[in-house]
Amino acid sequence: MRFATILAAGAAVATLLFPEMAFAAEAEGLPGAAMPLWWALPFAGLLLSIATGPLLFPHVWEHHYGKIAAFWSALVVVPLTLAFGLPVATEAVLHAVLNEYMSFIILLFALFTISGGILVAGNIHGTPLVNAGLLLTGALLASVIGTTGASMIMIRPVIRANDNRPLNAHVVIFFIFLVSNIGGSLTPLGDPPLFVGFLRGVDFFWTTTHLYRETLFVVGVVLAAFLAFDTLVHRLEKGAPKIKDPTPDSRIRIRGLPNIPLLGVVIGAILLSAAWKPGIGFSVHGVTLELQNLVRDGLILASALLSLAVSRREYRAANGFSWGPIAEVAKLFAGIFICIVPVIAILRAGQSGALAPLVALVTQPSGAPNDLAYFWLTGALSSFLDNAPTYLVFFEMAGGDPRHLMSEYASTLAAISAGAVFMGANTYIGNAPNFMVYAIARHGGVKMPGFFGYMAWSCLVLIPTFLIAGFLFFG
Repeated sequence: MRFATILAAGAAVATLLFPEMAFAAEAEGLPGAAMPLWWALPFAGLLLSIATGPLLFPHVWEHHYGKIAAFWSALVVVPLTLAFGLPVATEAVLHAVLNEYMSFIILLFALFTISGGILVAGNIHGTPLVNAGLLLTGALLASVIGTTGASMIMIRPVIRANDNRPLNAHVVIFFIFLVSNIGGSLTPLGDPPLFVGFLRGVDFFWTTTHLYRETLFVVGVVLAAFLAFDTLVHRLEKGAPKIKDPTPDSRIRIRGLPNIPLLGVVIGAILLSAAWKPGIGFSVHGVTLELQNLVRDGLILASALLSLAVSRREYRAANGFSWGPIAEVAKLFAGIFICIVPVIAILRAGQSGALAPLVALVTQPSGAPNDLAYFWLTGALSSFLDNAPTYLVFFEMAGGDPRHLMSEYASTLAAISAGAVFMGANTYIGNAPNFMVYAIARHGGVKMPGFFGYMAWSCLVLIPTFLIAGFLFFG
């Protein structure tokens, strides 16, 4: 009761101080045009914490990242309640949590759980051609089981294949480029930003039909660069002292086969929700939950739980499977989806909102979107911030209407999608699997470069590739 009284008093004060905001809130929800830029500070603070926490204060971050995310979320929820009233704030936050976050995290949880039960056992010798084949296989898998799933399945076989080579860090670096990022650009299953787009109404196969040229080009160029460099390194290694292979070559075997049809169930559930529209919904505090989405999420969650029942523990142990990574993703993305609520309201106001200068950067004098600017701005932010919320920011900046973006402005949506997925590879913190692969490789004895050493590789290989791709497809 005391807390409710404080909120009521705060809301009354906010109404006196911001009467136009209170009126707009009653009429249309959050009034983005009247909201100053400081509403975006919690979102910026959370993303900055995610980007710097694991590097600057890793011990504190490891034990308290959930509390940090909750702190930034509270700096959104409490002011929203005070300024616009409890009903409006509740509806705005619940819409983000129930309609987007829950489906998002259920899919990630399922792909993480199911792929963790699939073990690639055995070993092959890591020649340049074999390594290129492994990277290409992982890149293809990334659009089917997600960049996280493909990375977790493929990274250990790649490390084993090259553990007798004195110079092998570049193999893992290119693995992050191709498997943990670029390869996931063809379906909503591939990378979190594309699934966010699917939840916003983008058709399942839209990215397949509109990004295959860009993906083929970038994958082809990066894979060719890898093959040329690995061939050169392989020749130089012939004169180096031989290293006894700690994992001799043996027959490749796929374990945990019952998980493969479960991945098919996940894909089928997503396709079902896109095709089946019964027009039935359930209201929770003003937020409508559609039946097809509830059925989809239920099937996906059931597949994950069934995977736990049918998978052998030793296979998960051999994969180094643990709940830590998905728990971190779940807590941090809960904060992200809450903190981005006022940012989206401001972006929807377009030129009338506080982010009008940013809108102007991606808009041509004629008023049409500047696709090349969308590609590079989305990509630049995705390099240092998480690419899913970055995608969502620019998706809203481009209008936020999926039908409009998939038709008249298809090239703009393609630019946003490509920038978010491709350029997540530019740093260790651009996409969730990057740092996971880095940690696994270091634990496996690979002498991985530091944060800026990795960026030197991305500047040398990726940035020139993206420059060419940007002008070729979006210029």
